[in-house]
Amino acid sequence: MRQMIPIWFFVGSLLTAYGVLILIAAIQGEASSANATLAMGNLHLQFWWAGALLILGPVWMIRYYPGHKKHN
Repeated sequence: MRQMIPIWFFVGSLLTAYGVLILIAAIQGEASSANATLAMGNLHLQFWWAGALLILGPVWMIRYYPGHKKHN
């Protein structure tokens, strides 16, 4: 029988893809607007969000990988 792929695997892959896109945008934004001053710009929230998504996405992808025995 064919095994169905859990939806959470796709959610993890989307989170990973969004993390990559946010990271690319943050790097480009950091390189292009060196003189712009923003409120709380020194916190670099784009890098924090990208990092969180790049950690959470692969964790979900590994956890819910098709054929993995421990999904709920």
